[in-house]
Amino acid sequence: MQYPLISEYVRAIQDASSNLDQLAHLVPVLDDHGEPYRSSGAFAVVFKMKDEQTGKCYALKCFTEEQEGRAEAYRQIADELEFVDSPYLTSVKYLEKEIFVDSSCEEDEFPVLLMDWIDGETMETYIAENYQDNYTMAMLCYRFCKMAAWLRSQPFAHGDIKPDNILVRPDGTLALVDYDGMFVPSMKGQKSPTIGTKDFSHPLRTVDDFDETIDDFALASIALSLKAISLNPYLLDEYGAADRLLFSAEDYCDLSKSNVVVSLSELLGDTDLRLLYSLFNIAFVKKKLSFVSFRMFNIALPDNCWQEKNRFDDLKQVFIDEFGVKYGRNGLILIRAPKDISGTYRIRKECRFINTKAFKGCSNLEKLILPHSLKTIGVMAFVRCEKLKEIKLPKFVQKVDGAFMYWNGKLVNESDYFIYKDEILYNSSMTRLIAYRKMEKQYNKFVAFNRYTSQMTEAIGWTGEHSYDVPVGIVEIACGAFAGKHSLFSVSLPTSVCRIENAAFVCCENLGFINIPSTVSYIGKFAFCKTILKDQIKLEIIKRFGKEVFE
Repeated sequence: MQYPLISEYVRAIQDASSNLDQLAHLVPVLDDHGEPYRSSGAFAVVFKMKDEQTGKCYALKCFTEEQEGRAEAYRQIADELEFVDSPYLTSVKYLEKEIFVDSSCEEDEFPVLLMDWIDGETMETYIAENYQDNYTMAMLCYRFCKMAAWLRSQPFAHGDIKPDNILVRPDGTLALVDYDGMFVPSMKGQKSPTIGTKDFSHPLRTVDDFDETIDDFALASIALSLKAISLNPYLLDEYGAADRLLFSAEDYCDLSKSNVVVSLSELLGDTDLRLLYSLFNIAFVKKKLSFVSFRMFNIALPDNCWQEKNRFDDLKQVFIDEFGVKYGRNGLILIRAPKDISGTYRIRKECRFINTKAFKGCSNLEKLILPHSLKTIGVMAFVRCEKLKEIKLPKFVQKVDGAFMYWNGKLVNESDYFIYKDEILYNSSMTRLIAYRKMEKQYNKFVAFNRYTSQMTEAIGWTGEHSYDVPVGIVEIACGAFAGKHSLFSVSLPTSVCRIENAAFVCCENLGFINIPSTVSYIGKFAFCKTILKDQIKLEIIKRFGKEVFE
Protein backbone atom coordinates (compact mmCIF):
# COMPACT_ATOMS: atom_id res chain seq x y z
CA MET A 1 0.00 0.00 0.00
CA GLN A 2 1.28 3.45 -0.94
CA TYR A 3 1.03 6.22 1.67
CA PRO A 4 0.80 10.02 1.29
CA LEU A 5 3.66 12.46 1.68
CA ILE A 6 4.00 14.44 4.90
CA SER A 7 3.00 17.63 3.05
CA GLU A 8 -0.21 15.90 1.91
CA TYR A 9 -1.00 14.83 5.47
CA VAL A 10 -0.43 18.43 6.61
CA ARG A 11 -3.02 19.72 4.16
CA ALA A 12 -5.50 17.09 5.35
CA ILE A 13 -4.93 17.91 9.03
CA GLN A 14 -5.42 21.63 8.37
CA ASP A 15 -9.03 20.75 7.60
CA ALA A 16 -9.31 17.98 10.18
CA SER A 17 -13.05 18.35 10.76
CA SER A 18 -13.71 17.44 7.13
CA ASN A 19 -11.00 14.83 6.65
CA LEU A 20 -11.18 12.83 9.90
CA ASP A 21 -13.94 10.31 10.54
CA GLN A 22 -14.39 9.23 14.19
CA LEU A 23 -11.91 11.89 15.32
CA ALA A 24 -13.50 14.83 13.49
CA HIS A 25 -13.95 16.60 16.83
CA LEU A 26 -10.19 17.06 17.16
CA VAL A 27 -8.45 20.20 15.90
CA PRO A 28 -4.74 20.61 15.16
CA VAL A 29 -2.55 22.54 17.59
CA LEU A 30 -0.63 25.15 15.57
CA ASP A 31 3.04 26.04 15.84
CA ASP A 32 4.57 29.52 15.80
CA HIS A 33 4.21 29.68 12.01
CA GLY A 34 0.52 28.82 12.03
CA GLU A 35 1.04 25.28 10.74
CA PRO A 36 -0.04 22.05 12.48
CA TYR A 37 2.47 21.18 15.20
CA ARG A 38 4.17 17.95 14.15
CA SER A 39 7.25 15.77 14.37
CA SER A 40 8.32 13.19 11.83
CA GLY A 41 10.41 10.04 11.76
CA ALA A 42 11.34 7.36 9.26
CA PHE A 43 7.88 5.78 8.98
CA ALA A 44 5.36 8.33 10.22
CA VAL A 45 4.46 11.90 11.11
CA VAL A 46 2.84 12.73 14.46
CA PHE A 47 0.45 15.69 14.85
CA LYS A 48 -0.58 17.30 18.12
CA MET A 49 -4.38 17.44 18.25
CA LYS A 50 -6.78 18.90 20.80
CA ASP A 51 -10.32 18.17 21.93
CA GLU A 52 -11.56 21.73 22.50
CA GLN A 53 -14.49 20.58 24.64
CA THR A 54 -12.32 18.76 27.20
CA GLY A 55 -9.04 20.59 26.59
CA LYS A 56 -7.23 17.24 26.32
CA CYS A 57 -4.42 16.84 23.78
CA TYR A 58 -3.66 13.78 21.70
CA ALA A 59 -0.90 12.52 19.43
CA LEU A 60 -2.20 11.50 16.01
CA LYS A 61 0.28 9.28 14.18
CA CYS A 62 -0.06 9.11 10.38
CA PHE A 63 2.01 6.55 8.50
CA THR A 64 4.23 7.28 5.52
CA GLU A 65 5.54 3.76 4.90
CA GLU A 66 3.96 0.31 4.73
CA GLN A 67 4.69 -2.15 7.53
CA GLU A 68 3.49 -5.71 7.11
CA GLY A 69 1.04 -6.76 9.82
CA ARG A 70 0.84 -3.28 11.37
CA ALA A 71 -2.95 -3.22 11.79
CA GLU A 72 -3.15 -6.60 13.51
CA ALA A 73 -0.10 -5.84 15.67
CA TYR A 74 -1.60 -2.59 16.96
CA ARG A 75 -4.93 -4.28 17.62
CA GLN A 76 -3.10 -6.80 19.79
CA ILE A 77 -1.07 -4.06 21.50
CA ALA A 78 -4.20 -1.98 22.16
CA ASP A 79 -5.97 -5.02 23.68
CA GLU A 80 -2.99 -5.72 25.95
CA LEU A 81 -2.54 -2.15 27.13
CA GLU A 82 -6.23 -1.32 27.57
CA PHE A 83 -6.25 -2.36 31.21
CA VAL A 84 -2.63 -1.49 32.05
CA ASP A 85 -2.64 1.53 34.34
CA SER A 86 0.89 2.91 34.33
CA PRO A 87 2.45 6.37 33.90
CA TYR A 88 5.14 4.69 31.78
CA LEU A 89 2.71 3.98 28.93
CA THR A 90 0.10 5.87 26.98
CA SER A 91 -3.18 4.59 25.57
CA VAL A 92 -3.14 3.33 21.99
CA LYS A 93 -6.00 3.14 19.51
CA TYR A 94 -5.58 2.02 15.88
CA LEU A 95 -8.22 3.33 13.46
CA GLU A 96 -8.47 1.97 9.92
CA LYS A 97 -9.44 4.36 7.09
CA GLU A 98 -9.70 7.25 9.55
CA ILE A 99 -8.18 10.10 7.55
CA PHE A 100 -9.05 11.22 4.02
CA VAL A 101 -6.03 12.54 2.11
CA ASP A 102 -6.12 13.99 -1.38
CA SER A 103 -2.90 12.52 -2.79
CA SER A 104 -1.44 10.67 -5.76
CA CYS A 105 -1.98 7.33 -3.99
CA GLU A 106 -4.48 4.83 -5.35
CA GLU A 107 -6.45 4.95 -2.10
CA ASP A 108 -7.65 8.09 -0.35
CA GLU A 109 -8.42 6.81 3.17
CA PHE A 110 -5.62 5.81 5.53
CA PRO A 111 -5.14 4.44 9.06
CA VAL A 112 -4.00 6.48 12.07
CA LEU A 113 -2.83 5.74 15.57
CA LEU A 114 -4.33 7.82 18.40
CA MET A 115 -2.42 8.24 21.67
CA ASP A 116 -2.56 10.56 24.66
CA TRP A 117 -0.20 13.51 24.22
CA ILE A 118 2.74 13.50 26.64
CA ASP A 119 4.37 16.83 27.46
CA GLY A 120 8.11 16.61 27.90
CA GLU A 121 11.38 16.20 26.05
CA THR A 122 13.24 13.11 24.93
CA MET A 123 15.67 11.60 27.39
CA GLU A 124 18.40 12.23 24.81
CA THR A 125 17.78 15.99 24.97
CA TYR A 126 17.29 15.92 28.74
CA ILE A 127 20.68 14.28 29.23
CA ALA A 128 22.36 16.78 26.90
CA GLU A 129 20.96 19.60 29.04
CA ASN A 130 21.66 18.09 32.46
CA TYR A 131 24.52 15.60 32.26
CA GLN A 132 26.91 17.81 34.26
CA ASP A 133 24.50 17.90 37.22
CA ASN A 134 25.28 14.84 39.38
CA TYR A 135 22.07 14.98 41.37
CA THR A 136 19.79 15.38 38.34
CA MET A 137 21.52 12.50 36.56
CA ALA A 138 21.39 10.32 39.68
CA MET A 139 17.65 10.97 39.91
CA LEU A 140 17.24 10.17 36.21
CA CYS A 141 19.08 6.89 36.73
CA TYR A 142 16.91 6.09 39.76
CA ARG A 143 13.70 6.78 37.83
CA PHE A 144 14.92 4.82 34.82
CA CYS A 145 15.74 1.82 37.03
CA LYS A 146 12.26 2.02 38.59
CA MET A 147 10.78 1.93 35.09
CA ALA A 148 13.11 -0.94 34.11
CA ALA A 149 12.04 -2.97 37.15
CA TRP A 150 8.38 -2.38 36.31
CA LEU A 151 8.82 -3.24 32.62
CA ARG A 152 10.71 -6.44 33.43
CA SER A 153 7.82 -7.57 35.64
CA GLN A 154 5.33 -7.28 32.77
CA PRO A 155 4.40 -9.96 30.21
CA PHE A 156 5.13 -7.54 27.34
CA ALA A 157 8.17 -5.62 26.06
CA HIS A 158 8.72 -2.33 24.24
CA GLY A 159 11.14 -3.68 21.63
CA ASP A 160 13.30 -0.61 20.99
CA ILE A 161 14.42 0.92 24.28
CA LYS A 162 16.66 3.94 23.70
CA PRO A 163 16.81 7.55 25.01
CA ASP A 164 15.01 8.88 21.94
CA ASN A 165 12.00 6.64 22.71
CA ILE A 166 11.70 7.81 26.32
CA LEU A 167 10.10 11.13 27.28
CA VAL A 168 10.97 13.02 30.47
CA ARG A 169 7.97 14.95 31.74
CA PRO A 170 8.41 18.37 33.38
CA ASP A 171 8.18 16.68 36.82
CA GLY A 172 10.98 14.25 35.90
CA THR A 173 8.83 11.14 35.48
CA LEU A 174 9.37 8.94 32.41
CA ALA A 175 7.13 7.62 29.65
CA LEU A 176 7.78 5.20 26.79
CA VAL A 177 6.73 6.15 23.27
CA ASP A 178 6.85 4.52 19.80
CA TYR A 179 5.35 1.05 20.17
CA ASP A 180 6.03 -0.18 16.62
CA GLY A 181 8.29 -2.99 17.86
CA MET A 182 6.30 -3.99 20.95
CA PHE A 183 5.81 -7.62 21.98
CA VAL A 184 2.61 -8.76 23.72
CA PRO A 185 1.79 -12.36 24.71
CA SER A 186 -0.64 -12.88 21.82
CA MET A 187 2.30 -12.38 19.41
CA LYS A 188 4.25 -15.36 20.76
CA GLY A 189 5.88 -17.31 17.93
CA GLN A 190 5.95 -14.38 15.52
CA LYS A 191 9.01 -12.62 14.10
CA SER A 192 10.08 -9.31 15.60
CA PRO A 193 9.43 -6.25 13.39
CA THR A 194 12.73 -4.75 14.64
CA ILE A 195 15.99 -5.80 16.25
CA GLY A 196 16.25 -2.49 18.12
CA THR A 197 18.88 0.20 17.75
CA LYS A 198 22.37 -1.26 17.46
CA ASP A 199 24.03 0.88 20.17
CA PHE A 200 21.44 -0.34 22.69
CA SER A 201 20.73 -3.88 21.45
CA HIS A 202 22.46 -7.14 22.16
CA PRO A 203 24.89 -7.85 19.29
CA LEU A 204 23.35 -11.29 18.72
CA ARG A 205 19.72 -10.16 18.69
CA THR A 206 17.75 -11.32 15.62
CA VAL A 207 14.15 -11.17 14.45
CA ASP A 208 13.66 -14.60 16.06
CA ASP A 209 14.17 -12.99 19.48
CA PHE A 210 10.63 -11.84 20.20
CA ASP A 211 9.34 -12.27 23.73
CA GLU A 212 9.08 -10.38 27.02
CA THR A 213 12.91 -10.39 27.48
CA ILE A 214 13.92 -8.42 24.36
CA ASP A 215 14.35 -5.18 26.36
CA ASP A 216 16.62 -6.69 29.02
CA PHE A 217 19.98 -5.86 27.47
CA ALA A 218 19.03 -2.30 26.52
CA LEU A 219 17.67 -1.67 30.04
CA ALA A 220 20.88 -2.93 31.63
CA SER A 221 23.14 -0.98 29.25
CA ILE A 222 21.28 2.33 29.67
CA ALA A 223 20.97 1.98 33.46
CA LEU A 224 24.71 1.34 33.77
CA SER A 225 25.55 4.28 31.50
CA LEU A 226 23.28 6.67 33.40
CA LYS A 227 24.78 5.68 36.75
CA ALA A 228 28.31 6.09 35.42
CA ILE A 229 27.52 9.54 33.98
CA SER A 230 26.00 10.61 37.30
CA LEU A 231 29.31 9.75 38.97
CA ASN A 232 31.58 11.13 36.25
CA PRO A 233 29.87 13.46 33.73
CA TYR A 234 32.99 13.69 31.60
CA LEU A 235 32.53 10.09 30.48
CA LEU A 236 29.77 11.37 28.20
CA ASP A 237 32.13 13.96 26.74
CA GLU A 238 34.68 11.26 26.03
CA TYR A 239 32.53 8.37 24.81
CA GLY A 240 29.08 9.78 24.06
CA ALA A 241 27.62 10.79 20.73
CA ALA A 242 24.40 12.30 19.43
CA ASP A 243 22.69 8.95 19.02
CA ARG A 244 24.03 6.97 21.99
CA LEU A 245 25.24 7.16 25.60
CA LEU A 246 28.53 5.46 26.52
CA PHE A 247 28.50 2.09 24.77
CA SER A 248 28.57 1.64 21.01
CA ALA A 249 27.87 -1.45 18.93
CA GLU A 250 31.64 -1.84 18.53
CA ASP A 251 32.03 -2.07 22.32
CA TYR A 252 29.53 -4.94 22.43
CA CYS A 253 31.50 -6.88 19.81
CA ASP A 254 34.41 -7.31 22.24
CA LEU A 255 34.01 -5.89 25.75
CA SER A 256 37.57 -6.91 26.61
CA LYS A 257 38.79 -4.19 24.23
CA SER A 258 36.27 -1.55 25.30
CA ASN A 259 37.68 1.70 26.69
CA VAL A 260 34.30 2.34 28.32
CA VAL A 261 34.67 -0.81 30.42
CA VAL A 262 38.15 0.29 31.49
CA SER A 263 36.77 3.66 32.61
CA LEU A 264 33.90 2.01 34.49
CA SER A 265 36.35 -0.09 36.48
CA GLU A 266 37.51 3.10 38.19
CA LEU A 267 33.95 3.66 39.53
CA LEU A 268 33.34 0.19 40.98
CA GLY A 269 33.65 1.56 44.50
CA ASP A 270 30.02 2.71 44.14
CA THR A 271 27.57 0.03 45.35
CA ASP A 272 24.82 0.77 42.84
CA LEU A 273 27.23 0.90 39.92
CA ARG A 274 28.60 -2.52 40.91
CA LEU A 275 25.06 -3.89 40.94
CA LEU A 276 24.19 -2.44 37.54
CA TYR A 277 27.53 -3.56 36.12
CA SER A 278 26.71 -7.11 37.23
CA LEU A 279 23.30 -6.94 35.55
CA PHE A 280 24.90 -5.65 32.37
CA ASN A 281 27.37 -8.53 32.29
CA ILE A 282 24.64 -11.11 32.90
CA ALA A 283 22.52 -9.60 30.13
CA PHE A 284 25.54 -9.60 27.82
CA VAL A 285 26.43 -13.25 28.47
CA LYS A 286 22.89 -14.65 28.63
CA LYS A 287 21.20 -12.20 26.22
CA LYS A 288 18.42 -11.71 28.79
CA LEU A 289 17.80 -11.29 32.52
CA SER A 290 15.19 -13.94 33.17
CA PHE A 291 17.71 -15.59 35.50
CA VAL A 292 17.54 -12.71 37.99
CA SER A 293 14.73 -10.85 39.75
CA PHE A 294 13.38 -7.61 38.29
CA ARG A 295 13.95 -6.16 41.77
CA MET A 296 17.69 -6.09 41.05
CA PHE A 297 17.04 -2.77 39.27
CA ASN A 298 15.82 -1.19 42.51
CA ILE A 299 18.82 0.97 43.32
CA ALA A 300 18.97 3.38 46.26
CA LEU A 301 17.26 6.76 46.11
CA PRO A 302 20.06 9.35 45.74
CA ASP A 303 19.52 11.12 49.05
CA ASN A 304 23.14 12.18 49.56
CA CYS A 305 23.89 13.53 46.11
CA TRP A 306 23.83 17.14 47.22
CA GLN A 307 27.44 16.88 48.35
CA GLU A 308 28.37 15.71 44.86
CA LYS A 309 26.20 18.42 43.34
CA ASN A 310 28.13 21.11 45.18
CA ARG A 311 31.21 20.23 43.14
CA PHE A 312 29.42 21.66 40.09
CA ASP A 313 27.76 24.69 41.66
CA ASP A 314 30.07 26.98 39.72
CA LEU A 315 28.83 25.70 36.37
CA LYS A 316 26.32 27.82 34.49
CA GLN A 317 22.74 26.67 34.19
CA VAL A 318 21.18 25.79 30.85
CA PHE A 319 20.77 29.11 29.06
CA ILE A 320 19.62 30.79 25.86
CA ASP A 321 21.96 33.33 24.31
CA GLU A 322 21.04 36.67 22.73
CA PHE A 323 20.32 34.96 19.39
CA GLY A 324 17.86 32.51 20.95
CA VAL A 325 20.27 29.55 20.72
CA LYS A 326 19.90 27.09 23.61
CA TYR A 327 23.03 25.67 25.25
CA GLY A 328 23.60 22.97 27.84
CA ARG A 329 25.50 23.48 31.07
CA ASN A 330 28.69 25.47 30.85
CA GLY A 331 28.04 26.10 27.14
CA LEU A 332 29.52 22.71 26.23
CA ILE A 333 26.48 21.56 24.23
CA LEU A 334 24.56 23.49 21.60
CA ILE A 335 21.09 21.98 22.03
CA ARG A 336 18.88 23.85 19.59
CA ALA A 337 18.85 26.99 17.47
CA PRO A 338 15.59 28.89 16.77
CA LYS A 339 14.25 28.51 13.26
CA ASP A 340 14.16 32.28 12.74
CA ILE A 341 17.89 32.74 13.28
CA SER A 342 19.37 34.55 10.29
CA GLY A 343 22.58 35.97 8.86
CA THR A 344 25.84 34.92 10.53
CA TYR A 345 26.07 33.00 13.81
CA ARG A 346 29.27 32.23 15.72
CA ILE A 347 28.97 29.25 18.07
CA ARG A 348 30.32 29.83 21.58
CA LYS A 349 34.04 29.16 21.85
CA GLU A 350 33.68 26.57 24.63
CA CYS A 351 31.11 24.44 22.75
CA ARG A 352 32.20 20.84 22.17
CA PHE A 353 29.03 19.18 20.94
CA ILE A 354 26.32 20.18 18.44
CA ASN A 355 23.15 18.24 19.14
CA THR A 356 21.15 16.13 16.67
CA LYS A 357 19.08 18.36 14.34
CA ALA A 358 20.36 21.41 16.26
CA PHE A 359 19.92 23.79 13.29
CA LYS A 360 17.02 21.96 11.64
CA GLY A 361 14.79 24.34 9.69
CA CYS A 362 17.04 27.39 10.12
CA SER A 363 16.30 28.40 6.54
CA ASN A 364 17.63 31.96 6.86
CA LEU A 365 20.99 31.07 8.42
CA GLU A 366 23.66 32.16 5.92
CA LYS A 367 26.95 31.59 7.72
CA LEU A 368 27.95 29.44 10.69
CA ILE A 369 31.32 29.76 12.41
CA LEU A 370 32.36 26.64 14.33
CA PRO A 371 34.74 26.94 17.31
CA HIS A 372 38.10 25.14 17.61
CA SER A 373 36.79 23.42 20.76
CA LEU A 374 34.17 21.46 18.78
CA LYS A 375 34.49 17.65 18.94
CA THR A 376 31.17 16.23 17.66
CA ILE A 377 28.42 17.29 15.25
CA GLY A 378 25.15 15.39 15.63
CA VAL A 379 23.16 13.57 12.97
CA MET A 380 21.19 15.81 10.56
CA ALA A 381 22.44 18.92 12.34
CA PHE A 382 21.81 21.18 9.30
CA VAL A 383 18.57 19.84 7.81
CA ARG A 384 16.72 22.45 5.71
CA CYS A 385 19.41 25.13 6.11
CA GLU A 386 18.98 26.19 2.46
CA LYS A 387 20.91 29.46 2.69
CA LEU A 388 23.85 27.93 4.55
CA LYS A 389 26.18 27.46 1.60
CA GLU A 390 29.41 26.47 3.38
CA ILE A 391 30.61 24.79 6.58
CA LYS A 392 34.23 24.76 7.64
CA LEU A 393 35.24 21.88 9.92
CA PRO A 394 37.66 23.09 12.62
CA LYS A 395 40.88 21.34 13.50
CA PHE A 396 39.76 19.08 16.36
CA VAL A 397 36.35 17.83 15.19
CA GLN A 398 36.38 14.02 15.58
CA LYS A 399 32.84 12.77 14.84
CA VAL A 400 30.49 13.93 12.09
CA ASP A 401 28.71 10.72 11.05
CA GLY A 402 25.37 11.71 9.51
CA ALA A 403 25.94 15.38 10.32
CA PHE A 404 25.52 16.54 6.71
CA MET A 405 22.47 14.46 5.79
CA TYR A 406 20.00 16.43 3.64
CA TRP A 407 22.30 19.48 3.46
CA ASN A 408 23.69 20.33 0.04
CA GLY A 409 26.24 23.04 0.80
CA LYS A 410 30.00 23.14 0.38
CA LEU A 411 32.26 21.48 2.94
CA VAL A 412 35.70 22.81 3.84
CA ASN A 413 37.85 20.51 5.96
CA GLU A 414 40.51 21.72 8.40
CA SER A 415 40.21 18.81 10.83
CA ASP A 416 43.16 16.53 11.53
CA TYR A 417 40.78 13.58 11.88
CA PHE A 418 39.46 13.57 8.32
CA ILE A 419 40.64 13.62 4.71
CA TYR A 420 38.54 15.51 2.17
CA LYS A 421 39.36 14.33 -1.34
CA ASP A 422 37.34 14.68 -4.55
CA GLU A 423 34.43 16.04 -2.48
CA ILE A 424 34.33 12.87 -0.36
CA LEU A 425 34.96 12.98 3.40
CA TYR A 426 36.97 10.03 4.76
CA ASN A 427 38.53 9.18 8.10
CA SER A 428 42.25 9.85 8.41
CA SER A 429 43.18 6.31 7.27
CA MET A 430 40.69 6.45 4.36
CA THR A 431 38.96 3.24 5.41
CA ARG A 432 35.58 4.85 6.22
CA LEU A 433 33.55 6.83 3.70
CA ILE A 434 31.84 9.39 5.95
CA ALA A 435 30.10 11.82 3.62
CA TYR A 436 29.58 11.95 -0.15
CA ARG A 437 29.51 15.69 -0.81
CA LYS A 438 29.40 15.91 -4.61
CA MET A 439 26.89 18.58 -5.57
CA GLU A 440 23.72 17.67 -7.45
CA LYS A 441 23.91 18.81 -11.06
CA GLN A 442 20.73 20.83 -11.45
CA TYR A 443 17.69 21.79 -9.41
CA ASN A 444 14.53 22.55 -11.33
CA LYS A 445 11.11 21.32 -12.38
CA PHE A 446 11.19 18.43 -14.81
CA VAL A 447 9.23 15.49 -16.19
CA ALA A 448 11.01 12.26 -15.38
CA PHE A 449 10.65 8.77 -16.80
CA ASN A 450 11.14 6.14 -14.11
CA ARG A 451 12.81 3.18 -15.80
CA TYR A 452 11.77 0.86 -12.97
CA THR A 453 8.05 1.65 -12.87
CA SER A 454 7.62 2.75 -16.51
CA GLN A 455 5.79 5.89 -15.41
CA MET A 456 6.12 9.54 -16.37
CA THR A 457 6.02 11.89 -13.39
CA GLU A 458 6.40 15.64 -12.92
CA ALA A 459 8.72 16.51 -10.06
CA ILE A 460 10.95 19.15 -8.57
CA GLY A 461 14.41 17.73 -8.05
CA TRP A 462 17.85 17.13 -9.48
CA THR A 463 18.45 16.24 -13.12
CA GLY A 464 21.55 14.51 -14.36
CA GLU A 465 21.96 10.94 -13.12
CA HIS A 466 25.34 9.41 -12.44
CA SER A 467 27.03 6.36 -10.98
CA TYR A 468 29.76 6.17 -8.35
CA ASP A 469 32.48 3.61 -7.69
CA VAL A 470 33.44 3.50 -4.01
CA PRO A 471 37.28 3.44 -3.82
CA VAL A 472 39.07 0.17 -3.07
CA GLY A 473 40.20 0.06 0.56
CA ILE A 474 37.00 1.47 2.05
CA VAL A 475 35.90 -0.85 4.86
CA GLU A 476 32.81 0.98 6.12
CA ILE A 477 30.13 3.24 4.65
CA ALA A 478 29.22 5.57 7.54
CA CYS A 479 25.78 6.61 8.78
CA GLY A 480 24.03 8.85 6.24
CA ALA A 481 27.04 8.91 3.92
CA PHE A 482 24.97 9.17 0.72
CA ALA A 483 21.65 10.29 2.22
CA GLY A 484 19.44 12.36 -0.07
CA LYS A 485 21.62 12.16 -3.18
CA HIS A 486 18.77 12.16 -5.69
CA SER A 487 20.86 12.02 -8.86
CA LEU A 488 22.72 8.86 -7.84
CA PHE A 489 21.37 5.88 -9.80
CA SER A 490 24.16 3.30 -9.50
CA VAL A 491 26.80 2.49 -6.84
CA SER A 492 29.59 -0.05 -7.06
CA LEU A 493 31.13 -1.34 -3.81
CA PRO A 494 34.59 -2.97 -3.65
CA THR A 495 35.15 -6.24 -1.81
CA SER A 496 36.97 -4.33 0.93
CA VAL A 497 33.62 -3.04 2.28
CA CYS A 498 32.45 -4.93 5.40
CA ARG A 499 29.80 -2.64 6.93
CA ILE A 500 27.09 -0.29 5.71
CA GLU A 501 25.74 1.80 8.58
CA ASN A 502 22.25 3.13 9.35
CA ALA A 503 20.62 5.34 6.69
CA ALA A 504 23.73 5.18 4.49
CA PHE A 505 21.71 5.51 1.26
CA VAL A 506 18.38 6.73 2.65
CA CYS A 507 16.33 8.91 0.27
CA CYS A 508 18.56 8.19 -2.74
CA GLU A 509 15.31 8.20 -4.67
CA ASN A 510 16.80 7.19 -8.02
CA LEU A 511 19.20 4.53 -6.75
CA GLY A 512 18.29 1.41 -8.70
CA PHE A 513 21.55 -0.54 -8.78
CA ILE A 514 24.09 -1.52 -6.12
CA ASN A 515 26.24 -4.60 -5.69
CA ILE A 516 26.61 -5.96 -2.16
CA PRO A 517 29.86 -7.97 -1.97
CA SER A 518 29.96 -11.17 0.08
CA THR A 519 32.41 -9.38 2.39
CA VAL A 520 29.62 -7.16 3.74
CA SER A 521 28.59 -8.61 7.12
CA TYR A 522 26.33 -5.81 8.39
CA ILE A 523 23.80 -3.38 6.92
CA GLY A 524 22.13 -0.95 9.32
CA LYS A 525 18.53 0.08 9.68
CA PHE A 526 17.03 2.33 6.97
CA ALA A 527 20.22 1.94 4.89
CA PHE A 528 18.19 1.72 1.66
CA CYS A 529 14.93 3.31 2.79
CA LYS A 530 13.23 5.31 0.01
CA THR A 531 15.35 3.92 -2.83
CA ILE A 532 14.14 2.14 -5.96
CA LEU A 533 16.55 -0.78 -6.01
CA LYS A 534 15.55 -3.45 -8.52
CA ASP A 535 13.44 -6.24 -7.05
CA GLN A 536 16.13 -8.87 -7.52
CA ILE A 537 18.70 -6.77 -5.65
CA LYS A 538 16.21 -5.86 -2.95
CA LEU A 539 15.16 -9.47 -2.34
CA GLU A 540 18.79 -10.56 -2.11
CA ILE A 541 19.55 -7.85 0.46
CA ILE A 542 16.45 -8.70 2.53
CA LYS A 543 17.38 -12.38 2.48
CA ARG A 544 20.86 -11.63 3.83
CA PHE A 545 20.19 -8.74 6.20
CA GLY A 546 16.44 -8.51 6.89
CA LYS A 547 13.78 -6.06 5.76
CA GLU A 548 14.81 -3.49 8.39
CA VAL A 549 17.36 -2.08 5.95
CA PHE A 550 14.45 -0.83 3.80
CA GLU A 551 12.13 0.32 6.61
